[in-house]
Amino acid sequence: MTTTVRQAGAPSVLVAHERLLDALTDLFTRHGLHAARARTAAEALCHGELSGFSSHGLFNLARLYLPLLKSGRCDPRAEPTTVTDLGACAVIDHRRALGLWAAAEAMDDAVARARKHGIGLVAVRGGTHFGCAGFHAGRAAAAGMVGLVASNCGGQRLVPAPRGALPLLGTNPLAVAAPALPGHPFVLDMSTTAVPTGRLRLAARHEEPVPPGWLEDEHGTSVTDPGAYDRGEARLRWLGGDPETGAYKGFGLALAVEVLAAGLSGSATGPAPQALADDEESRGTDDGIGFLLLAVDPGRLRPGDGFAEAMRELFGTVNASPPAPGTDEEVRYPGWREAERALHRRREGVPLPAWLHEELTGLGLFDAGHPLPDSPHSRNAGGERP
Repeated sequence: MTTTVRQAGAPSVLVAHERLLDALTDLFTRHGLHAARARTAAEALCHGELSGFSSHGLFNLARLYLPLLKSGRCDPRAEPTTVTDLGACAVIDHRRALGLWAAAEAMDDAVARARKHGIGLVAVRGGTHFGCAGFHAGRAAAAGMVGLVASNCGGQRLVPAPRGALPLLGTNPLAVAAPALPGHPFVLDMSTTAVPTGRLRLAARHEEPVPPGWLEDEHGTSVTDPGAYDRGEARLRWLGGDPETGAYKGFGLALAVEVLAAGLSGSATGPAPQALADDEESRGTDDGIGFLLLAVDPGRLRPGDGFAEAMRELFGTVNASPPAPGTDEEVRYPGWREAERALHRRREGVPLPAWLHEELTGLGLFDAGHPLPDSPHSRNAGGERP
């Protein structure tokens, strides 16, 4: 039986990681995906829960991925086709394949090209939402390489330029991953806005305010009610805050993602003439998403163990850095805490909010009469450090 426990003041249901993967794989298979690709999609979706990025985990199954499959905006049987192949780099048309597995396969392709040429670049058009960018970049790190992933939001426009009136860009995520300390790769996974929209919607579902700096109204005043975003009463802020303190950096990074992810692949872009119409249709849709997946093999550029040793020294020094006076929180590089959390949850079980477990049960992910069993150690998971 599943076990309801208290975590951070809210009831959660613990589910063994492997059983969760099996259930998701079965669900995706029933929606038309080939078994191996369904498994990769399940792993990509579970990555959000394992690493603590719940806004990009199972929360999106009912509200994003299943509607994409059911509406036909995503083709479960799509076969990506090669548009251009230059050996070290290629352009691939994903033909509306589910991004959860298709982006992973594209990164694996980039890794294979890097093994041969030292660098592998795959530009993707015709993509759909791929979950956590860090999951796909991390596949390069697992192969001993440096990985970079950039994705635009297709033709969707959510955020205006600093001091601008009309929305031009999406959240345009960017991720970089590399080998670091054993079992703990460096993984930087970020949106170019202060947060992705999923963080707002998850906070709204939990009826929790968001920190100042995530949202603002049309006058630039901070908004802490996450529901204000979907009501059209607030907009996302750029990474960097105000125009005076760095918003142009987030905006500039988002434009750089458009160049890399959409410009090279021939995908839809946010900044397009339609954006200037200032009507509902000018907001666009997240169809025609573009990805860039890059893998660099350091062993080809720097033969021997020099790169791996340098990374161990670099990231070991970061982790050895003392905390500031008055805090007991250890200094850690991006990806360390996520790896620790994932190790814990693989061993002890994945905590799902009770409302989410109920929602997933209603989708047929779990059998209401015969719920999935917990990990044998699940009763200890309440002590997990967030």
